[in-house]
Amino acid sequence: MTYVAYLDEFGHIGPFTSRTDPKFKESPVFGLAGLILPATEIRSFGTWFFQRKQELLGWEIERAGAHPATWEKKGAALYTLRNVQKYRELRALTNRLFNKIEKIGGRVFYVGTEKTAPVGDHDPNRLYLSVLKEAIKRLDHFCEKDCDNGSSFLLVLDEHDQRQALVTAAAQAMYNPNEPRRRLIEPPFQVESDRYQTLQAADWIAGLVGRLGACWADGKQYEDWEPFRTYFEARLNRVSVRSGVRTGVFASFVDQESNDIAKNLKE
Repeated sequence: MTYVAYLDEFGHIGPFTSRTDPKFKESPVFGLAGLILPATEIRSFGTWFFQRKQELLGWEIERAGAHPATWEKKGAALYTLRNVQKYRELRALTNRLFNKIEKIGGRVFYVGTEKTAPVGDHDPNRLYLSVLKEAIKRLDHFCEKDCDNGSSFLLVLDEHDQRQALVTAAAQAMYNPNEPRRRLIEPPFQVESDRYQTLQAADWIAGLVGRLGACWADGKQYEDWEPFRTYFEARLNRVSVRSGVRTGVFASFVDQESNDIAKNLKE
């Protein structure tokens, strides 16, 4: 079986000090989240998501005057506290999305970390690279240990301005002599999310995981976001595989290889 993992960013890549800080207040976590689909189900899932998107947000699409195939609603804008509490339709569709992924043999996937480095030591490139490598490792383990023998995967990401470094990191992970990621067929592809319904679905999941991740990392500061946990946490946990957000003393994926690549980007 060949799987395709569609991942987008959640949280925020920059440093974080507190929710009330005038500058570094965006999110205490950063990571990648989305969905894993069997290759044979991708076309039908894209059609299904396209139809559900129009049902939920048709009035916005019409107002924008855009073709629905190339119109997107970002997950961070969709999964606001107000929207989740006010619109039962959004809550229902989220559960339908999880059910659909599971029904066709897919899974939800996310990996991220709480950002604990001081502002002066925070390195966004190193953070992204380390999270990407962790995601590749976990997806590789999913194919090797959780699926039928011979399963493999492709990885699709939203466009990123450090494409060269990301492809380099993935290629190095694939052919690492000590622990190669043999189930990754090719280094990641980067595409425009507004052209891919599958990546838009990944972005919606990432938007939700970003809210939950903030609650997991700092529940006191995000106490008002408890409805995200009430409505979605248990269902997300049931449909996800090899997923997690590292917090506290475990909040780091950084290794020397990621440090070296990030350093080269600055030189």
